[in-house]
Amino acid sequence: MLSVLSPNLQQFLNGLNRIQQQTQQAQLEVSSGLKMSQVSDAPDQVSTLLQARANLAGTQQILTNLTSTKAETDAGEQALQSAVTLFDQVQTLATEGAVSNATPATQATLAQQVGSVLQEIGGLAGTQVEGRYIFSGDSDQTPPYTIDLTQPNPVSAYQGSASTRVAQHPNGTTFPVALTAQTIFDSADPTTNVFQSIVAVQSALSANDNTALQTAINGLSKVGSYLNSQLAFYGTVQDKVAEATDYGSTLQTQLQTQISGIQDADLTQSILQLQQGQTQEQAALETEAQIPRKTLFDYLG
Repeated sequence: MLSVLSPNLQQFLNGLNRIQQQTQQAQLEVSSGLKMSQVSDAPDQVSTLLQARANLAGTQQILTNLTSTKAETDAGEQALQSAVTLFDQVQTLATEGAVSNATPATQATLAQQVGSVLQEIGGLAGTQVEGRYIFSGDSDQTPPYTIDLTQPNPVSAYQGSASTRVAQHPNGTTFPVALTAQTIFDSADPTTNVFQSIVAVQSALSANDNTALQTAINGLSKVGSYLNSQLAFYGTVQDKVAEATDYGSTLQTQLQTQISGIQDADLTQSILQLQQGQTQEQAALETEAQIPRKTLFDYLG
């Protein structure tokens, strides 16, 4: 036998169902902290949310990469600062050897000191960060040079390769972050070649050749300026890394705020809705229970 609900009862059940759904949604938001926990909660916002999450993940990865880049560029800048200081020592030692009363023994001692400086600069060329030779270009598992003072030419050939290393900016652009030891210390231009200029000073001192020594000294100023320009490159990169990091941190905050606005629940509002829903449901059930009911026996009586 088919039973048909009265219109009033059907209306009551529909209203009760809506109250229960709203209460369940509020309960879910309170327990999860999310107002959007599945696609059906806000289908029109899904695409925006997924894109924001992807952008956030990409930005966070770039910031992680920039941290490594900062470590590398800081080490490069410090190495070149030390190289500039050492090269200043070479100029001082060369000048001491060029004075008229410098004896062959004095020049020999100065030559040894210049050789020690050459070895130190060679060590700086082999600076490592996280197991990588940062001045060896893309062949960063190989030291760029070896220095052997027993050889006529104490500086080996360059063992690295060209550098294609770039850092990604959170705005989508890239910028170069590394120079090679070949570019810095072993320029193709003899007038800016750090290694050759030091070897020339050492050789002149060792041979007690004042003419050759004076020629070498005359070229040191230009080489020193060139070395400082390589140092300036790393200072510029440090500034770019700092600016990119600040930009990325701001962008990360903006994306986190956007995501939160889409998916996070307003807990104060959700708790209030939960309490109101529970109160409404209880009131509806109590009201329905108080409605008089008539049976067939009431009509027959």
